[in-house]
Amino acid sequence: MLVAAVVAYSGVVRPRLRTWGASRDEVGGAFPGDDLVPGRYRTTHAVTIASPPADVWPWLVQMGYRRGGWYSYDRLERAMGAGDFAEGGSAQRIVPELQKLAVGDKVWLSEAGGLTVAGLEPSRSLVLHYRMDLITAAAATEGSRAVLDWTWAFVLEPTEIGCRLLVRVRAKPRPSWFDLLFPALEPVHFLMERKMLQTIKQRAEDEHSGPHG
Repeated sequence: MLVAAVVAYSGVVRPRLRTWGASRDEVGGAFPGDDLVPGRYRTTHAVTIASPPADVWPWLVQMGYRRGGWYSYDRLERAMGAGDFAEGGSAQRIVPELQKLAVGDKVWLSEAGGLTVAGLEPSRSLVLHYRMDLITAAAATEGSRAVLDWTWAFVLEPTEIGCRLLVRVRAKPRPSWFDLLFPALEPVHFLMERKMLQTIKQRAEDEHSGPHG
């Protein structure tokens, strides 16, 4: 029974968690930032938004700790120490003072650290890069560090009704045993990122259809 459950999760559930909302072409396609971390691990999620890329872009630019938030589960992020946002919770409006972002800037995850803007093309793509070095007993025995190197890329593709918002995580953990962490983290990552995409979709569409839309 346990073996069957593991096989079912690995063969059916896990692939869906890693590709929610994305087409086969989107999953297999190249994203900005893919070359920064040529690791084998990646997830690709997507949502269709009935607003043009230019209207979705401001919601992406203002993301972050002590900025506009992550548009996900604010209470959970507060519990993890990552929920200190400029407006108390994830922003429900486009905040003018949070619209400045450039390559090399930091987008903080929490007090502990953040991601570096590695690529930015307005109304098209935002690539965030993070590298974490962990000294563990196993790594020390091998005479090396445990490293988690990953990118978080947000891409806007125009469509007839608005755009597709695609998000890709690409990671290269070292040493290879670090891979074992991903299956345990994937359900949480999936739930948080799906909520993020759904919230951005709702806010961008509401803004687009409002008095100024």
